[in-house]
Amino acid sequence: MLVFWRKGFLATSMIDLCEAMQIRSPSLYAAFGSKEALYLEAVEHYAKTAGSLIWGRLADAPTARAGIENLLLAAAENLPEGKLTPAGCMVTLGALGEECPSKIVETMKNVRLYCLEMLRLRLTGAISTGELPPGTEVERLSRFYLGVYQGLAVQARDGATSADLKGLAQTAMNAWPAD
Repeated sequence: MLVFWRKGFLATSMIDLCEAMQIRSPSLYAAFGSKEALYLEAVEHYAKTAGSLIWGRLADAPTARAGIENLLLAAAENLPEGKLTPAGCMVTLGALGEECPSKIVETMKNVRLYCLEMLRLRLTGAISTGELPPGTEVERLSRFYLGVYQGLAVQARDGATSADLKGLAQTAMNAWPAD
């Protein structure tokens, strides 16, 4: 996962993968079948581990506003390069600008759309509870906050610090619709 996250699908060689996993290529092919299948398993693992540290925060709050703020602040904490992790978001940055197999492109797109749907659901619920006004444009607001998250991932990859990203997250929360 870390090799793919750091280098992307195309730039990662079988030699890179074998070295990272400390196995020979026949063992890798026997276990996963192909580089593509291994990548898809790595993305699934990422979503369950690193991704859930951030996206799990969306539902982990009493209000939608607090959930989105928690999500963005968790991103600001977790997206900069860590001691053990590369910078950015593997899902946000994965398969962009690469000529990847169609299964990988489709999978990455679907995961990003799933993130958008999670935001939509949280914001729709906020209208139902009266947290947001009835006329709130959920689609636009969902895409706005997903765009902010994706921007955090890109800026983290480009070297932005956690403090830089927290400032961006706090500024984005100023766009929250007023009652």
